[in-house]
Amino acid sequence: MSASTETAKNPHVGGILLGSTDPARLWEWYRGAFAPDAQRDEQMFTLELGGSYLIFEERDDVGEKAAEPGRIIVNFEVDDIRAAEQRLDESLGVRWIRPVTDMDGEVFLATVEDPDGNYVQLFQIQSGSSGA
Repeated sequence: MSASTETAKNPHVGGILLGSTDPARLWEWYRGAFAPDAQRDEQMFTLELGGSYLIFEERDDVGEKAAEPGRIIVNFEVDDIRAAEQRLDESLGVRWIRPVTDMDGEVFLATVEDPDGNYVQLFQIQSGSSGA
């Protein structure tokens, strides 16, 4: 085994690009949902979330609504899923695909729909759970 193979690391996800017919609207929704204090970059619609970037790009090869909303689901770990649930209901009036659900005492899980029809999942590892 060569030295470069021994020290090679798996890549990490640097960002996720969401193509949209209205990236400004989508950026505002995600900012309101997950990063209310974020400021818009002058060059791009991006949000830095936990060391990765969510990038919103105008594209002419996508429809106004996701044809297969469950194909790729952006997943967010939150500290307090009930507080996130309340904020999403009160601030954004989201459509819940799956309400907050206790998954066997290990994790709380919920799924909402963003303005483009993409599914967005939230989860919270419950106290005392290893998360593995």
